[in-house]
Amino acid sequence: MRVIVIGGLGNFGARICRRLAQEPGLTVIAASRRTGGGVHRFSSGETVATLPLDINASDFAARLAEAAPGLVIHCAGPFQGQDYGVAQAACAAGAHYLDLADGREFVEHFSAHVDAQAKAAGVLAISGASSVPGLSCAVADHLARSFSRVDGIRTVIAPGQQAARGVATIKAVFGYAGLAFARWNGGAWRKQYGWQDIRRFSFVGLGPRWGAACDVPDLALFPARYAGVRDIEFHAALELRIQHVGLWLAAALRRLGLPLPIERWAARLDTMSVLLLDRLGSDTGAMKVQVRGVLKNNKQGCLTWQLTAPGGHGPEIPCMAAVLLACKLANKQLHLTGAFPCMGLLELEEFETEFQRWKFTSAIVEEMQ
Repeated sequence: MRVIVIGGLGNFGARICRRLAQEPGLTVIAASRRTGGGVHRFSSGETVATLPLDINASDFAARLAEAAPGLVIHCAGPFQGQDYGVAQAACAAGAHYLDLADGREFVEHFSAHVDAQAKAAGVLAISGASSVPGLSCAVADHLARSFSRVDGIRTVIAPGQQAARGVATIKAVFGYAGLAFARWNGGAWRKQYGWQDIRRFSFVGLGPRWGAACDVPDLALFPARYAGVRDIEFHAALELRIQHVGLWLAAALRRLGLPLPIERWAARLDTMSVLLLDRLGSDTGAMKVQVRGVLKNNKQGCLTWQLTAPGGHGPEIPCMAAVLLACKLANKQLHLTGAFPCMGLLELEEFETEFQRWKFTSAIVEEMQ
């Protein structure tokens, strides 16, 4: 199968290209507006063809069709504010489609904008094949099977300070700092603000970290998926508290009406962080999903899953769902057509091979309440 990875030389796209280049039967092409074509060799030895392609160009859909993809993987974020042109162009080209979107509205409304075209083309289009909701939903589904009633789901992502971030990711994070969004809390929709609601979270092997509220697709999608759930939470736990203080202050000023376009400063702030702050942190990150409610034994309880990612390899986590789905499509193991958010398509056990590849460890702990 011919796989075109848009943003294929970026922070996440390059990781997906490098990983899929190891799979037999796949021809991987890294598409980027910054490449002139030819061949790109990764430091680990894998090579992929490159293709100049700009998703904002007027002839993008025609050029994508000319490249004859069997699968398009869209990694050129941030997805907040993007339209569905890439997915629709992939469908028009007769190709399956995956993206790494973590933009809440983008993933939430993806099916409404792409489903009819995907069904007409006989292809599968999936949005959010990333940490959220791709992996977070696989974990929540796995844990929820132990409960007769799910009351709450909390997800916390804790990146290592020294792990590569990517400017697009930083822009996405800054984009909703201080802005209001709806969170399902106490069985009702309530207002919350990006990078506020700072709390203390504990992680096995990492120690405590502060975490702040973020707006992600799970907040919109999980209330309908888990019947009767009363609370859905998501926090990001940066390693250095000084960063939390800075983002909290910027978010607070935005709440007060000060027009701070901090997403425009993403590249410069990332450079400053590399030069001044990275040496103060570590290369180990983690992800944690906690489900609480009534267990099958009719007792109140809580199950917590934690993934620990050492060696600066945490950025591989957002790539895993797309890699697994690409392999399943290539092996004709997915027979759906239409457009869906990335929920219910992968089991937690399917991620284990990728976890082991990077020497990640995971565990589930029961905490009685």
